Amino acid sequence: MHAIRLHAFGPAENLRHEEVDDPVPGPGQVRIAVEAAGVHLLDTALRQGIQGPAPLPAALPTIPGREVAGVVDALGEETPGTWLGRRVVAHIGFAPGGYAELTVTDAERLHEIPAGLTAAQAVAMIGTGRTALGVAQFADLGPHSVALVTAAAGGIGTLLVQHARNAGATVVGLAGGPHKTALVEAAGADLAVDYTDPAWPAEVRARLGARAVTIVFDGVGADAAREAVALLAPGGLHLVFGWSAEGIRDGRGHFVDGVSRSALGPAMLEKAGGLRALEQRALTEAATGRLTPAVHPFPLAEAATAHRALETRRTTGKVVLIP
Repeated sequence: MHAIRLHAFGPAENLRHEEVDDPVPGPGQVRIAVEAAGVHLLDTALRQGIQGPAPLPAALPTIPGREVAGVVDALGEETPGTWLGRRVVAHIGFAPGGYAELTVTDAERLHEIPAGLTAAQAVAMIGTGRTALGVAQFADLGPHSVALVTAAAGGIGTLLVQHARNAGATVVGLAGGPHKTALVEAAGADLAVDYTDPAWPAEVRARLGARAVTIVFDGVGADAAREAVALLAPGGLHLVFGWSAEGIRDGRGHFVDGVSRSALGPAMLEKAGGLRALEQRALTEAATGRLTPAVHPFPLAEAATAHRALETRRTTGKVVLIP
């Protein structure tokens, strides 16, 4: 099979498209003929050798990637035969192997792909979708809410815009440039704002009139987050689920505004009833049409290009590799 292998930590060019041996499923495992593999911003940090919330690979070379969808084409010992031939999606955890034509994972990680969903959409929901819904459960959204979403053209941001809209909230989406703001508006935001324009906070205030932002969903950090927090009404909430630019903490490591809280970690899973419950809910929301993930595909052989595009914010939606 062909796969993407990382031979040394460093730039995206270190990702190589190579021919390698087919993986063999072990006891309790399946092998998946991959139709789509997810690319996460965390993957770019691991490629550089940056230790973060996920452990670095135990050894190099390695095949990156943790989200896959496709068809089960082989079973390991003690794996139920009912999985063979089924369309499935799985988050394979910290084990390597996603950027490949074939990958193996434990059968207990599998979800059957609901009818009507493509493999790429299923990959988007198993990782990005579960995060978006996990974050949103901390927000009391309704017609009384004014929700501001940073990075609203990204994978998580697009889903948060839709989720807030479904709850009846007024939605403000921030994105960089006219192409991305057009996508945010198409996703259902009441106001799509280009945060590269220094006057964007004044535009939001003018458009909202007497209303103020009640919640900020923040996956960016840095100046955009500081300015967004400044728009919060008294008692408003700043939910942080990432900082693709830089954090908005002071020198002591505390949030500078005093109203922020992290929406990630054990509390998210506990509130959702566990990881699998959150994954299944995400897939169901997409299958019923309540949420539609945005997908930005690249051929598997162009994984390095996908990494560079993601790092320089030239992507929209969930980035996926197609073998």
